[in-house]
Amino acid sequence: MTYTYHYDSPLGGITLSSNGTELTGLWFDGQKYFGDTLSEKYEVRALPIFEQTGHWLDLYFSGKEPDFTPSLCIQTTPFRKAVWEIMRSIPYGMTMTYGEIAKKIAEQKGISKMSAQAVGSAVGHNCISIIIPCHRVVGANGSMTGYAGGIEKKVQLLKLEHANKG
Repeated sequence: MTYTYHYDSPLGGITLSSNGTELTGLWFDGQKYFGDTLSEKYEVRALPIFEQTGHWLDLYFSGKEPDFTPSLCIQTTPFRKAVWEIMRSIPYGMTMTYGEIAKKIAEQKGISKMSAQAVGSAVGHNCISIIIPCHRVVGANGSMTGYAGGIEKKVQLLKLEHANKG
């Protein structure tokens, strides 16, 4: 069974999803690809994982770096999972470009290069926003490009973190 829960953030409503024990989704309401991993049948319910995720989000939106990560269930393609794992390694307050991630993926695969556009698609389909920090991925020269939740939210999240190009 899939469960959902609503969280009110300073940047707007957020919908969380869970398999009952792990977080399976976190989307700004109305964002591109909203709920694309949600099953057609789900039940709204308060669960411990939602309480834990809400606490994480409360800390985050208060300008603090949470010192824990809620339990995540990441079900996606191997390529997207590899990209998302790199995103998870981007430190709080830092950014990385699509090209830098593409270079890391190419190194992992033992190939000469990887398409930054393919990486961009994987980043855009991130189903656990903020916790898997796709907002920390920027265009060449730090340009604010692409964010399923909207560029204005990306800018606000990076401001909240006092982000610097890293």
